[in-house]
Amino acid sequence: MFGRFMPTEGKFFDLFNQHAECMVSASRELAAMISDLPNAGPHIAAVQNYEKRADRITHETIDLMHKTFITPFDRDEIHKLISTMDDILDLMEDVATAISMYAINGLTQDAKDLGNICVICCEQVQNAVALLHDLDRAPEILKCCEDIDLLESEADRLLRTALSKLFREENDVKNLIKLKAVSELLESMTDKCEDVANIIEGIVLENA
Repeated sequence: MFGRFMPTEGKFFDLFNQHAECMVSASRELAAMISDLPNAGPHIAAVQNYEKRADRITHETIDLMHKTFITPFDRDEIHKLISTMDDILDLMEDVATAISMYAINGLTQDAKDLGNICVICCEQVQNAVALLHDLDRAPEILKCCEDIDLLESEADRLLRTALSKLFREENDVKNLIKLKAVSELLESMTDKCEDVANIIEGIVLENA
């Protein structure tokens, strides 16, 4: 009888999916901005809007967690998952802000490639999150996580290549600092995607 009056799992998976959708949409806007800097304004605004929407979803998820009697998995795991996903959006906004604040007029092909890897990473996070409601599909979820790990390694390699080129070829020290900062922020996004993948792997191994 008592259980009938207590909240159950609520809409956690809906919120995870909504957040992941914001993340993918923002990553695509960011990649589009990097490839079209003369028209960066609308893309920057879109990234900022998605970041704010994701913030609201994060707060709603944490609020629901505190109100819910039975959660789909450990509360600490829920908090780490949604908070780390939110960190990815924060980094996207940091990239957009840096490009605007530093008045960057052009980025290297390596930076554009990093932006594209970020999109694919975010899409893989979205794929993994979309399957979390069904832990019978654990092998598929873990495959997404494995793909994210590989993408992060590729982004790390690409960053090293990008920085090596910058230090060899860029003679304007101020511009070098700007381009280095943006490239490192982009690579940090893939690091955070890998962090999310590690959290999801832990959830799957603990609960499947």
